[in-house]
Amino acid sequence: MISLSSAVSTKLLAYYTLTSITIAGTAGSVVAARLSEEPSVHVLVIEAGVSDNGTDSDIIYVPLLAGTGVGTIFDWNYTTVAQSGLDGRTIDFPRGFVLGGSSCINGMIYSRGGSDEYDRLATISGDSGWSWKELQQYILMNEHHTPPWNDKRNVGEYNPLVHGFGPLGTGLTPTVFETEQRVFQMTDDQPELYPFNLDPNSANGLGFSWLHTTVGTNARSTSASAYLHPALNSRSNLDVLIHTQVTKLIETETNMYTGVQVAQSATAKRFSFTASKEVILSAGTIGTPQLLMLSGIGPAAELSKVGVSCVHDVPDIGRNLQDQNILAIQWEVSSPTLSTFLSNETALRAALAQYAENKTGIAAGNTLVNSIGFVRLPSDSPLLKAGDPAAGPNAPHFQFAWLNTFYPNDGQTTPTTGNWMSVSIVLQSPTSRGSVNLTSSNAFDHPAIDPAYLQTSFDINTYVAAIKTLQTLMSTPAWDGFLLAPFADAANLTTDAQIEGYVRNRLIGGGVVGPDLLVKGLKGLRIVDASILPSAVAGFPQAEIYILAERAAALIKSSYL
Repeated sequence: MISLSSAVSTKLLAYYTLTSITIAGTAGSVVAARLSEEPSVHVLVIEAGVSDNGTDSDIIYVPLLAGTGVGTIFDWNYTTVAQSGLDGRTIDFPRGFVLGGSSCINGMIYSRGGSDEYDRLATISGDSGWSWKELQQYILMNEHHTPPWNDKRNVGEYNPLVHGFGPLGTGLTPTVFETEQRVFQMTDDQPELYPFNLDPNSANGLGFSWLHTTVGTNARSTSASAYLHPALNSRSNLDVLIHTQVTKLIETETNMYTGVQVAQSATAKRFSFTASKEVILSAGTIGTPQLLMLSGIGPAAELSKVGVSCVHDVPDIGRNLQDQNILAIQWEVSSPTLSTFLSNETALRAALAQYAENKTGIAAGNTLVNSIGFVRLPSDSPLLKAGDPAAGPNAPHFQFAWLNTFYPNDGQTTPTTGNWMSVSIVLQSPTSRGSVNLTSSNAFDHPAIDPAYLQTSFDINTYVAAIKTLQTLMSTPAWDGFLLAPFADAANLTTDAQIEGYVRNRLIGGGVVGPDLLVKGLKGLRIVDASILPSAVAGFPQAEIYILAERAAALIKSSYL
């Protein structure tokens, strides 16, 4: 990694004809590493945020600390506009401000979604190469299963045939808690209602499974640690700039955008770089549309509001924002979970000290969420009469994940005593659509982020149906003697109105290109990140972004060589 000043004055001048410039993010690290496998290709990665292996990087890489990077120097610290569907609340909107993007600060869950998700993408794009069958080579290129730090074999908990040989480490829990035992007792007792799915990363998008996370043996695996750093350490045709924000895309010829303008602050000097082939935008669902609009590419009416001259009127830029937000129901339980440990500062310090010494112990593996269920609405549900927003008949409408601790919603305070577990609920096929809009012509001002949460009757009513389903599920014999009582404001959710009020008061956050990912009507500008997806993925988007990036890199290579 090099600084902006040294890059301009020395090394990058020798690469005046950079082959490609990648604006970083989870996908950007993948694309840059794969492109640099070709010695004749010179790649510059530009990251607005900090290094992933600098100060406080333990927050990123110690598995037990997953999620604590939110709200820190590793986060853009975005906030939504007030959400009418959430009783006027604003919601934090975490995004990685670090090399490796959101793969460094997310919950580490690796769940690709079933075959229906990819087959829908192939149909919408008109390119069969995005289908589940055709993507298998890229899926296997992405990740490999690793045993946890204690060498637990995980036999019968995953399907080795659906995991590959790629650089990203994924794995299962080193420790089984009573929570997981009861989830899978439920699937044994009533398989017709709660079917066991050996691996949620298979083609099957439904059922109850053990959950893979991006923990490679004893540390979080990110797109930076798995892809970018190994490439940087072994190749001279790859460079990275950190603390450097792209402020504008530069039109180098008519309808061709192969240049970028960068700066390190709103008042700092501007520099520019030009690629001989293309600029690859991987700035994510917020950064990518913001940068396009700052460059005059977007809806003319919106650009004029902030004084940006419209160069290319593209109405879809910044539209169609979707977010799969999350809600938790918590119970006090009769047996130990991690809640007591997590509230014990002495025990936490000892665990982190053990990890620092030899990368073992409870801090070295995922233990918080180890089981997951993907569920569809009943086929006769009145919510489906107007159409089914899911990707296909084997795609879920909502998802449950069991956490071995208290997971707080907005406005809730974590109890300091007792043993607690939570079940998170995620709407997998939201129909609400929001937007990203500029608030000024300054690239260092955050845009207006409006996910438009719960703006459709389908979304709120599906949340109501999901909570009712969960209540039924948790009343099965498998949970007898374990659940004591639900937490406080979740104790009286008996009517649809009470459930809807709980959802709106507690919920928290969580098509402009062609099938080749080139921006339509323009040359030299390609987008490789979640902003291109036409619909939310029934799974966790991290895994699909990795797969999208692997194929994108192959497409780009074939166009270069």
